[in-house]
Formats: sequence, structure tokens, C-alpha cells
Amino acid sequence: MARLIADAHAHEIDKVAATLRTDLRSGLAQAEAAARLRKLGPNKLRQQRKKGLLTILLHQFESFIVWLLAAAAAMSFFLGDTVEGLAIVVVLLINGAIGFSTELRAARSMEALLKIAEVRTRVRRGDAERMVDARELVPGDIVVLEAGDVVTVDLRLTQASNLHCDESVLTGESAPVPKGCAPGPADAALGDRPAMAYKGTAITRGAGEGVVVATGMDSELGRISDLAQSAEGAAAPLERRLDRLGHRLVWLTLALAAATMALGVLRGHDWADMFQTGVALAVAAVPEGLPVVATLSLARGMWRMARRNALITRLSSVETLGATTLILTDKTGTLTENRMTAVRYLLAGADVEATRDDGRLRFTADGTAPTPDSDARLAWALRIGALCNNAALGDGPQAAPAGDPMEVALLSAADDAGMSRARLLERCAEVREHAFDPDRQMMATVHAAGEDHVYAVKGAPESVIPLCRTELGPEGPRPLGDAGRADWAARNAGAAKEGLRLLALAFKRAPGDEDDPYDGLTLVGLVCLLDPLRGTVREAIDACRSAGVRVIMLTGDHADTAQTIARHAGLGDGALRVIEGRELRGLDPAAPDDATRDRILAADVFARVDPETKLSLVRIYQDAGHVVAMTGDGVNDAPALKKADIGIAMGQRGTQVAREAADMVLKDDAFGTIIVAMRQGRVIFGNIRAFVVYLMSCNLSEVLVVALAVGAGLPAPLLPLQILFLNLVTDVFPAFALGLGRGDGKIMRAPPRDPEEQIVDRPRWVLIGVLGVAITLATLGAFGIALFGLGLDAGRAVTVAFLTLGLAQLWNVFNMRSPAADPIRNDVTANAYVWGALAFCLGLIALALVLPGLSALLSLPAPGGAGLGVAIGMSFLPLVMGQVFLAWTKR
Repeated sequence: MARLIADAHAHEIDKVAATLRTDLRSGLAQAEAAARLRKLGPNKLRQQRKKGLLTILLHQFESFIVWLLAAAAAMSFFLGDTVEGLAIVVVLLINGAIGFSTELRAARSMEALLKIAEVRTRVRRGDAERMVDARELVPGDIVVLEAGDVVTVDLRLTQASNLHCDESVLTGESAPVPKGCAPGPADAALGDRPAMAYKGTAITRGAGEGVVVATGMDSELGRISDLAQSAEGAAAPLERRLDRLGHRLVWLTLALAAATMALGVLRGHDWADMFQTGVALAVAAVPEGLPVVATLSLARGMWRMARRNALITRLSSVETLGATTLILTDKTGTLTENRMTAVRYLLAGADVEATRDDGRLRFTADGTAPTPDSDARLAWALRIGALCNNAALGDGPQAAPAGDPMEVALLSAADDAGMSRARLLERCAEVREHAFDPDRQMMATVHAAGEDHVYAVKGAPESVIPLCRTELGPEGPRPLGDAGRADWAARNAGAAKEGLRLLALAFKRAPGDEDDPYDGLTLVGLVCLLDPLRGTVREAIDACRSAGVRVIMLTGDHADTAQTIARHAGLGDGALRVIEGRELRGLDPAAPDDATRDRILAADVFARVDPETKLSLVRIYQDAGHVVAMTGDGVNDAPALKKADIGIAMGQRGTQVAREAADMVLKDDAFGTIIVAMRQGRVIFGNIRAFVVYLMSCNLSEVLVVALAVGAGLPAPLLPLQILFLNLVTDVFPAFALGLGRGDGKIMRAPPRDPEEQIVDRPRWVLIGVLGVAITLATLGAFGIALFGLGLDAGRAVTVAFLTLGLAQLWNVFNMRSPAADPIRNDVTANAYVWGALAFCLGLIALALVLPGLSALLSLPAPGGAGLGVAIGMSFLPLVMGQVFLAWTKR
């Protein structure tokens, strides 16, 4: 399908109609519409080819760490250790099931876009109006619009009577946009095209007509759908790190196992025994518990976040939050409440501030607290705002307000002051309404007030002020000359620069109800409206700054409005740097010039941005090395949400499209919830690091114990089945307990780590080596004492080595504290799961000694009291050495 006319908003209506070969009065003939439908196709979004269930399932087993785990299971079955092999298979199934369910859910993201088109639309065809399925609309159709309609195609408006359209789903702009028919500049941004109504938006007020200029994938919504389908989400940092770690482990495992086998054969050991030992060591060196503990740790973090109103749709996103260095946040509904409120009344001789206190509006002016009873100017301003109004607040606390958000704000202000519209109408019944005139930018209502009539007028200040002959001063009406009008215009401009939306309020009295409503007016003042910040936003942004995370605002609003909100929210570190979307049109995100790239990376606010620009910005920041979190709630946010390292959608105000494309959904729409989730992400990464160091130091000790003993010509201190038993016991339970740690209170005061930092960096490789060697020395020392000091036979000496190694690995969990933490009171010792895991593992080791069948299976004869004492005493040596090393590291 091809777009039949480009830049329709910039052309006169007659030219658009001629290009589309349609009659604006009668519309297309039914036969012509049917022919165009056959040629151009239905008005629907292209559906992405769905992945088959088998494809999604197989995708879960493409990770290198999964291959490593599968190899470990195969070797376990080869050795006849069915229990170990089955345990690893269960791990694989758990990982596969979780990945399958989350990927299947993500595949539904585009289905939400398709639902927008499943409505019926009123069209004029062949001189008759009829309701047709929106999918049957074609370019050239004449669509009839009225309040409450969802626009199902892109329209060039041909008639507009008080027509307002909510375009926030596409542009992010909070207030409904007034529409007209006059053409505009060809390069106007999407939110600056009053002559257009776009697919997926909603009519909030008035009526109108338009000619269809684009359908289906040629519509603006279709382009966004295409962007969302083509935007590829990058692999999460944790996935990349685990995959790299898996590659390193397999080569290390094979090298150690091969070296041990070669040493054993050279020392005269039986080749078959050495092969079995080598395979057992290979299984031991692979931390089988790593994937399952990582998965369960992430799931635990996911549950904690859910209790704090953050729903995670992708497990690895839990850790990604902790690596976040930059948040690109939408303004409307994320930083702000997505509702207008009156914040100031500019009256003759006074500026009255309006602030909310305990849910009600309070007024202050120069240290005083004016009320409608004490100040006639304020009373008239509130009265006009309520009377000249078509909105409704709703009945009861659960009823949602209806109507234009600015009119709702005026009603709410009057209601808080005890001047509800219903009460005012009891005394001043409405007898006539002059509907909003888009050309004059004003509306008026006429009310009976005794023998006279009161005309209440509101509208654009630049339209109302020139028509006023008087202004309402403290003592009553007084003449308003050119100088006075210039002063009002200057006050209007000053407030507009603050990003406030302004309406002028005026009135007049007349004996009848048929006067010109806009002649001989008395100006009461200007009301300033603002979409207010959420209460916790500034605190949350301060917390981001403390954590070293930048927050940048993206919005469809104008630059002045965006800058005001950003300043109130506390964005930036001084003068705000604002870039408008039109400055970035045609930007190549793959190769921006250096000057443009530097400006983008330094900006605090991007205003009037479209979906392509959001997507480009995400890519530019990612290419600069940032881990990017992107928040949003509209259809226009979906491509960037999918492209970002972690997409965050609003659960209450967010569209279904945004929620399905995101990795995390905020149930309370609160920006502060992101900080809670970010902290949990950092805790999770710290926990993962702790149990990886624990697992690898324990497994390294197992390999070294056998390799050094065999290389020295000693009997093997551990048998293959004993290695596998210890590996199963010590790999999973203590490591899982470490994965459930809650972190310390200072974790959000540290800067984010380098996005490319490995799970196991150089200091932790050193720690793994130190702890692995310490456990090895303790085990071989106990084995030597048992053989040569106590004179035990080889079988009982092996039992001593087995106990020493098992106990030393359990105590090793206390070496996983931070070097800066107290040796006694720290995250590990405060973790109840650690103590539970130790008790459980001690029980399993005890059973291996005393349970006749199990001890015989593992070849563990009783070592005697002396042997037991040596094993227990030597097992504490690695704990002492580890604590000494941590203390030295701290210094």
C-alpha cells in the first residue's frame, strides 16, 4: 500500500480532495470504495509472523552455559551417578520453562496494537452516512467525528467545530489539542499539525469531518508499529556476562581435568581410574548450581519487586536495573500526574498562588490567604471558570472526571473553594452557550441573574484581553487602556515562559441574553494551569543522582513546558540543556557527527520528540556505553521501550502496547518505584557475584586437592563419587542462601558499575585463587596428618579428607562478605537462609557418615575420634585465612 498524498497537513483541503479523487460532500461511491479496498488492502496493522512454540522452546537452550550444564549431566550419567544427572536435568527444565513463558508473553506485544483498529467508524459514502468496519476504510473516504470517537485512520480535517483531540498516545502531550482546517508548515512536528487527526487518537470534544489520507501501515500508528517490530532488544548485561563466564569455565575445566589425568598416568595410576577421576573432576569444576541459583536469585528479586509495585516480565531485567547508568523518562504520567491543575491566578494588582494541601486547593498572595469571601476578584475568577465550562467532576469519590482536562481543573478549583458548578447554577441558571470558536479561541455562557444576565467568557489571553474595556480591580471595575492591556500581555508571556498554560477569564452584565458575548467585557484575570509533578519525583531523582544515575526527560510537549517541569523535578546539574525534536530530524543514530553526538550526550531535556527520535536516542546512548532504562506509557514509546536495555511501562495510565513491549511495569506509575527496583537489581548482582566466587573457590579446591595429591604420587584423597556428592551438597544450598541476601544500606550511594565489568573481575579471580588454595592446603594437610601422623589406613584417611573439604567449603560461605564489612556483623551473618543452609548441609554430611547404605556407597569408613578432630580443626583454617586476606584487602 502506498501513501497517496504526503504532508497532507501542509496542503489546502481542495488540493487534498483532488489528489484523492473524492467529493468532500458526498464522499466516495460504494463501488469506488470497494475497488480501492481490493487494490490497497484493509486498514489494519501488519502482524508479525508469530514464532512457533517449538522455536521459542529451542531458543531457551542456545546459551553456552546451558550447553555446559548439559555436558555435565551427560558426564554424570556416564559415570552412573543418576541422582546428580537428574538434578542437572531438573535445572535445565526450570531454566527452560521460565525462559519459555517470558518469551511467549513478549511475543504478544504487537497484538495489542492490532486491537486499536477493531472498531466501527461513521463515514459518508454516496451522499449517505453509514457505520462501517474500520478495516474497510480507504483513502478518500469522508469520516464523521464526534466526542468520544477513536480515530481509526489518518485524516486531513475538512470541518472542525470546537474539535479537540487527545494525542498523548502518539505525542506524549498531556492536554487535548485544538483542531482546525488551516494548513500548516510542511516540516511541522507531529504534535504541531492541527489540521490532522491520527489513527489511535481520541476525540475529547466537539465535532468534525476529515478525508482519509492514510490507512493501515501507512498511518503514523502503522509506522510506530513497524518501528516496534524492527527494534531489536539487546541481550541483557547479565546474559552476556554469564555467557562469557561459561566460555571461560569450559576451557579451564577441560585443561584441569586433562592435566590431572596426565599426571596420574605419569605417576603410575591405572589409566581407567584416572579417566574416571578426570571426568569426575570436570563435572566438579563446572558450577552446576550457577544457572539454577542465578535463576532463583533473580526470581526472588522479582517477587520482592512485585511486592513493591514493580512487575518484571523478563528475569534478567532484575539485574539489568542494577547496572543502569541512564534513565530516559517520559514526562506525562511518569514525572507528572497527567492531569491539569490551577496553580496561579493573575488578578489586577495581585498574583494568587494555588497549592494543594490535604487534597484541597489553598490560596496565598503576599503572605495573606485570600478567599472568595474576602476577595471579589478571586471569587469572580473561580465563578467564571466553573460557569463557562462543559466538563464534569463526576458523582462520588470513585467517579472519574469527564471533559477537557483544563475545564476539569477549573471546576475542581471552584469546588475546593465551596463554589461548585451545581450550586452556582442554582442561582445563575444557564440560558445560552456560545460554543468554543477555534478561530476566535474563546467560548461564552449566558446566565440569568435576577433581572440581568451574566456573560461568562474564557479563552486564549491574546484573544480575550484586546476585547476587554475594563478590568476588575480591588474596588471594582476600572477602565483598561492600551498600557493596561500591554501589562496583561506581558504577564501572560512571563507565565507562558514558565511552561504554564493560561486562560483569560472575563464577564459582562447585560439586560438580555442575545448580546454579542465578546463585546464590552470586564477582564477578571488569567488562570495558570500545569500538569503537576508527582509528589515523590524530586526525591526519586535526587536518589538517582546519589546513585550516579543520570535522568533525562523526553516529551512531546513544547520546550518551555518541558523545561519548567524538568526544573521543578530537579533535573540537570545547573542550567538545563534542552534540545527540540526538529533539531534531530534526519539524524543517523549509527553515525551522528561529533558535535551533534556531544550535544545529545550533554542534554537534560528533549522536547517535541517523535517515535523515531526516541529510538535513535536510545541507540546513541547505548553506543556511548550506557545501560539505558526507558520509561513510557504511550503507543509512541513502544519501539524505544523494546530497544532499551530495560523498558519500563506505566501500569495504570500506560497503554497495553507499552506494557507488553516493556521489561518492567510499574503498578503504581510512581517514578520512585524505579529506585526501589534499581536497588534490588544492585543487590542481586552483588549476590550473584558472591555465590559465583563461593562456587568457583569450592570447585577449584576439589580439582586442586586431587590434582596435587595425584601429582605428588599420593593416593587419591577423594573418590569420584565423593566429589560428586560434595559438589551437589555445597554447590546449591549455601550458594542459594547467598543469592537471597538483602544487601546493605549504602548500596545506592555508590556509582553504577562499569557496564562492561565482568561478574568475576580481577580482584575476585584473586580471591577465588586464595580461597581455593586455602581449602586445598587444609584438606591435603588433614589427609597427610591422617596418613602419616595418625597412621590411619587409606580408606579412613580419605574420610578425613572428605570431611575436611566438606566442612571447609561450608565455612567458606562466611568469606563472602564485603571487605569493608564487619567480620562478625555483616550481610552474610545476618542472612537467616545461610544458617539454615549450613544446618541442612551439615545434616547431609553427617548422614553420609552414619547412614550405613550411604556411607558404604560413598566408601566412607568411620575415621575415629582423632580423625574427626583433625577434620573439624583443619576445616576452620580456610575461614581464618580468608578473613585475614579480606582484612588485608580492606587496608
